[in-house]
Amino acid sequence: MHRAGAARWLNRALRIGDLAPSAGVPVYLCPAIRLSSSFSLKRLVVSTPSHRRRNHTEAAPSDVQTPPPPPVEAPKAPARRLPVTCSGCGSFAQTSDSQQFGYFDLESKRVRTWIHPRTPERRPSDSKEDQLVDEALKSLEKSKLEELGLNPAAMVSREESPGSVLAALVSEKPPVCDRCHSLMHYSTTGDTTKLTVFHPTVESLRETIEESPHKYNHIYHVIDAADFPMSLIPRLNVLLGDIPLRSRNRRSRSSKFYKNRKTEMSFIITRSDLLAPTKEMVDALMPYLREVLRDALGRLGGRVRLGNLNCVSAKRGWWAKTIKEDIWNRGGAGWMVGKVNVGKSQLFEAVYPKGRMTQGKQADGASVSTYPGNAGSAGSMADAGAEQEEAEEAWEDLDVGDLLPPCQPAQNYPEMPVVSSLPGTTASPIRVPFGNGKGELIDLPGLARSDLELFVKEEHRQSLIMKKRIVPEQISVKSGKSLILGGGLIRITPRTPDMIFLMYNFTPIDEHLTITEKAIGFQDQTRESVGLENITLPGAGDKMKHAGTFKLCYDVTKKRAGPLTRKNAVGLDVERLPFRVISVDILVEGVGYVEVVAQVRARDFDRWSSMQHEADRPMEDGEEPPERADRLAASDDPFAELMSKRKDSTGTMAEPARAPPPRPEPDWPAVDVYTPEGRFVGSRQPINGWLNNKPRVLPEHKKSRPRRSMKGQKKTAKQERRAATS
Repeated sequence: MHRAGAARWLNRALRIGDLAPSAGVPVYLCPAIRLSSSFSLKRLVVSTPSHRRRNHTEAAPSDVQTPPPPPVEAPKAPARRLPVTCSGCGSFAQTSDSQQFGYFDLESKRVRTWIHPRTPERRPSDSKEDQLVDEALKSLEKSKLEELGLNPAAMVSREESPGSVLAALVSEKPPVCDRCHSLMHYSTTGDTTKLTVFHPTVESLRETIEESPHKYNHIYHVIDAADFPMSLIPRLNVLLGDIPLRSRNRRSRSSKFYKNRKTEMSFIITRSDLLAPTKEMVDALMPYLREVLRDALGRLGGRVRLGNLNCVSAKRGWWAKTIKEDIWNRGGAGWMVGKVNVGKSQLFEAVYPKGRMTQGKQADGASVSTYPGNAGSAGSMADAGAEQEEAEEAWEDLDVGDLLPPCQPAQNYPEMPVVSSLPGTTASPIRVPFGNGKGELIDLPGLARSDLELFVKEEHRQSLIMKKRIVPEQISVKSGKSLILGGGLIRITPRTPDMIFLMYNFTPIDEHLTITEKAIGFQDQTRESVGLENITLPGAGDKMKHAGTFKLCYDVTKKRAGPLTRKNAVGLDVERLPFRVISVDILVEGVGYVEVVAQVRARDFDRWSSMQHEADRPMEDGEEPPERADRLAASDDPFAELMSKRKDSTGTMAEPARAPPPRPEPDWPAVDVYTPEGRFVGSRQPINGWLNNKPRVLPEHKKSRPRRSMKGQKKTAKQERRAATS
């Protein structure tokens, strides 16, 4: 509707000239609202639009005409400073060097908007009708509006107070550094491609944790499920300060105080959705995960209880709520420790207790305040502007020489660390408090993990990271053939002749099956193929070495036999079967694993098992290891025999003890693995990934070349026979 027409309609609807002061006036768009008795009707009459038609002799009454109210100046927003540390990577903010961490470009729009925010100004009224409606609504009491079931805040346009403006400014998200901004929005490092990422050492992490101001500390050792347990840090509890792990003794204590501080440690296997498609299937793998972790811990694994092992999937939310409640109930400081790209930052965001500022108290378990200096205290969240000023004043005199940076201001929903697949995204510790002083969660930089990406072309380095669950294909590898990954990055060649191996590639790298001669040429970069892309860098073929021989020594017959051993089917015992199925998982550090399976005769398996049992038998008193006995026998030193003699009970020199015969080693089926510099691989007990992740419907045709049609050949042969007979 046109503005002039709306004004005329408003005048006719209100019937201004015929109303008494006590009569109810229907307001535009709000006919149910009654004006208060203090509302000036005369003022309402003279405030009609100026473009209303008048007589030439009619004069405007100057005694009742009121001037327009002066415009209310919006409060000037205070200029803000850059955050002390970047909330994405934890680096200290700086504006001098763009090739260093924590750089903020002062010319960028997002930084200028944060430093010099613009206060939202009220738009002036388009006409006097809008002012009339605003004044009418302002003159009403709030109680009358609430009686009518109307919301005053939604109807009355009030000028924002300075306190509300400052609270809105404080609630805005602070900017992150240019590197984190590029990672969040472009998945690249932007112009900071020359940044050198320095990974911390275990000693530096120990010194950082020792600076904790909390009495209660808990270390979460984060392990990746993609190559579990290769991302485990050996003897981490000892390297971080002799942290006790509860033993199997039922009377042992779970923790103890040391130097008036209690520090505990637990293990978290993150990205567990890569192991199986459902949560119930991963739950069934927990006994297996404990057994593999116990083997990886070495001699310590046989003594600890491992009841502190948890399996979490931050992507799907499996067990994340349990860890979150554990962090909340424990309080104090929680430290995320692990290698790079194991999922610490993503786990941090999933388990951080958000929105609990009003629930936490200072006496619920926290030993000291988690605020930086005197920047905040319990119950000070009402005045957001004062808290911001105090925080800035407290951060002016910070000592940035310590390893532990200052803590962020407490918020209900703070900024979380940046989640990226780039190694070394978290450059410094990121401290985020929770519960209004109850505790804080610290994301530490990751330790060095693998340098395999240094042998891969830059455009293919992201393909080494497993980002989703793999559903592989079953590949039959016979003698004389090899399986290569990445066009020559990794080669797996069967060592045992006349045996068929089934291999399953649980890595994001493409596989290719070919004869061994061609596979060696592809890996050495002396042979090329049109349909096969080699992702290794030029010149990396000269660095390929033998990484080891991996034996298939784990029995998986009970799970692989199918209905033969299933209780609801045939239900045979494994000992009655004439064959055995053996397997092993070949781990690729930071990438994934390859499952290798083979079938052997039962009598050969029993013979190998007895030989393995004899080789694993502990040495008796006075028995020398076979390696030392062979070394003494082959020595040409004339004093070797004299030094090997020892005195008997009478004090005379006895004859040297004869070396026991070397123990026979079982001839398990094995495969050879070749990698850059012979590194980045390992083995573990098989997890049976094919049984947990195989496709429901197997493909009818493989990716191999289809069989050539013989229709034309038969037709040609038929024509030749006809021609011969004629």
